[in-house]
Amino acid sequence: MPVRVRTPHITIVDVREANEFAQGHVPGAINVPLASLDRIAEISPSKSDPLYVHCLSGMRSSRACRQLKSMGYANAVNIGGINSYHGPLE
Repeated sequence: MPVRVRTPHITIVDVREANEFAQGHVPGAINVPLASLDRIAEISPSKSDPLYVHCLSGMRSSRACRQLKSMGYANAVNIGGINSYHGPLE
């Protein structure tokens, strides 16, 4: 079951593959691989809530944000890659 970040109405979406996510991810992030992005409605049914999207380097998250915006998620934000993240990992 997906875990939501503790801040209300904000979801951190990690679009890396499941095996990459399992090796370490931002606390509270949910894993929705880029190829499965159509599942996002199960996780974030409200298209107005912010989605903070990241991957390894920022490339897949950039594509994911474009796709999410075309799906009506106007508040999808590319926060780049986990490579530049310096906090704890789960």
